[in-house]
Amino acid sequence: MRYTFLLIVLMVSCSESVPPTTFNTVDIETVYSDSLSIRAIELMGNSLAFAANKGTFGTVDLGTGKVRANIERYHTSVPAFRAVAHTSTDFFMLSIESPALLYKTGGNGRMELVYKEEGEGVFYDAMTFLNDKDGIAIGDSVDGCLNIIITSDGGNTWSKLPCSQLPEGIEGEGAFAASNTNIKIKGDNIWMATTSGRILFSSDKGKSWETNQTPIKNGKPTEGIYSIDFYDENLGFAIGGDYTDPDASKANKAITKDGGKTWSLVADGSKPGYKSCVQFVPGSNGAGLVAIGFTGISYSSDMGKTWKELSKEPFFTIRFQNDSIAYAAGKNRISKLTFK
Repeated sequence: MRYTFLLIVLMVSCSESVPPTTFNTVDIETVYSDSLSIRAIELMGNSLAFAANKGTFGTVDLGTGKVRANIERYHTSVPAFRAVAHTSTDFFMLSIESPALLYKTGGNGRMELVYKEEGEGVFYDAMTFLNDKDGIAIGDSVDGCLNIIITSDGGNTWSKLPCSQLPEGIEGEGAFAASNTNIKIKGDNIWMATTSGRILFSSDKGKSWETNQTPIKNGKPTEGIYSIDFYDENLGFAIGGDYTDPDASKANKAITKDGGKTWSLVADGSKPGYKSCVQFVPGSNGAGLVAIGFTGISYSSDMGKTWKELSKEPFFTIRFQNDSIAYAAGKNRISKLTFK
């Protein structure tokens, strides 16, 4: 009798299993517009935080649509922000060029400068937090190694990792400040993608590192990995190309199924070409991927083996709110994307 009951339970469970929805179209609704280049967005509860050039940063209330925007000035200049991150209590934004300026939310609704770095070659590209205490940011190579700063006190103080603690650098290696998706974290694991097609990996919050080479083309300064995402601790995807030759699709997409140790090219020589951001679709069992760039929006339902173009609308970066709604930012706008 028990076996009969178990069989019934299994049959009901299988019948209730619904495969992930595949997308055929995308509706695009602008929720914020201004004369800005917006490459960094972050979902924070029911709001979307952003930072851009011209020192501009702010939030969009996703319930009411209300936008709060402000300008952060540094002396007589206005920074260009391309990296943002958050903890459960604070929002962070990091500017690109020297002086690199890292701000966190402070008292009285103002931003507080918590890190500044000046010098030749200083250029930061992406930032994220592993938890409410540990955060990390990556920049282009300085003094022969990638510029990496970390915090372990919730972002109040930041310190640079010494070259002796990092893998040997490659001449001219950096990261593309295209969409704030050069870094991905899962638990204590950190993956960082570089212009040299390498993945730097740490399993201990950045204390020690190893490197793995991907087959993504990186022979020119404008080639390399522009964006990575991981669905879980094993399944990851990397995308790149050349923004000066955006139709080129040879060796610009790769997948890993062993946590980044080995990578294989997918859809090699097939569209899409250059994209600045790739994200797994939540709830898709790792099969769904959306890649965007100034060339439009492309979608794969089979882990990147085949792709279809859903829209020619240009964007730089995207974040999913759930399994069918995402927010994307680009030139002069932030938009709500509803996939169907």
